[in-house]
Amino acid sequence: MRQRILSIVLMILFLACCRHPDCHAAGKVIAAVMSCDQPRYREAHQAFIKSLAALGYTSANVEIILQVPNPDPLSWSNTIRKFNAYRPDLIVAYGAPAAFTAMKESDGIPVVSVDVFVSDGPQRGMCGVSSRVPLITLIKTFKDSREHIKPYRRIGVVYNSREAGSQKQLDDIKKFAPHYDMIVTEANVASAAALEAALPSLLDHSDVVFATESGLVSRQFSKIIARTKTRNIPVLATMPGAAEKGAIMSLEIDPEEQGHLAADIATRILEGAKQNHLSLISPRRIELIINMRAAQELGINLPFTVLSNATRVIK
Repeated sequence: MRQRILSIVLMILFLACCRHPDCHAAGKVIAAVMSCDQPRYREAHQAFIKSLAALGYTSANVEIILQVPNPDPLSWSNTIRKFNAYRPDLIVAYGAPAAFTAMKESDGIPVVSVDVFVSDGPQRGMCGVSSRVPLITLIKTFKDSREHIKPYRRIGVVYNSREAGSQKQLDDIKKFAPHYDMIVTEANVASAAALEAALPSLLDHSDVVFATESGLVSRQFSKIIARTKTRNIPVLATMPGAAEKGAIMSLEIDPEEQGHLAADIATRILEGAKQNHLSLISPRRIELIINMRAAQELGINLPFTVLSNATRVIK
């Protein structure tokens, strides 16, 4: 009898809670996974949590689980399988490797992809925030800055074919390079040791180096900058913070904006929207950053016409 009374009391309390204005968020679970431990993903995730709270999804009514597995296919896959067993309401995946793994292996759980560099055109079944930037703008700006002094015709690309976003950036470079009379040299690196071994040959055959958004390349970026500097070779990149770390030019997204936009999409799904009815949206804030200090160290005098196109100049 007492147990029955207790059950009735608990049911009354449950119904009372559901009349609270925040009842739509009650008992929700969000599982988040990062392709690797990158500052850009951490910043986006913090913005995501902050934006969720502003929309009524706080720590009081939503459990957020964050996993940062080793940056390899097996670890990404194992993480998604653990999420499947836990049955969260939503998976948020930062970076193309984790996002594509989640899309493939999540067991009916909707996935919001964040900071994913993808090809042109809609990505079937994928929703979230793209990190795609117009690489042709970066190549054209660099060519315009040097064509009248020393035509740079060989572009070396450091990438990791195991990371979808990195591979797609290489594909874009290979597509645009012929339009600017440039030849592409590739260095496919899957480890720090592989990068160490590949750099000498790459630099021997490059006038400029493009560092893709690969997690490995990001972690080894300081080494790439140091090695290219000894050869007087400029570096281009799209990773947030790349220009501050020594790239002569970078085309950068805003990780904080990525998190805000992802939170908006996530709340729509939590409130009933279907993943396949949503889309992968493009970043709104993209900065063309030119590092004049790095250019001067390499003996490159950038013309005013090029500097005027930048959204920010590091002096």
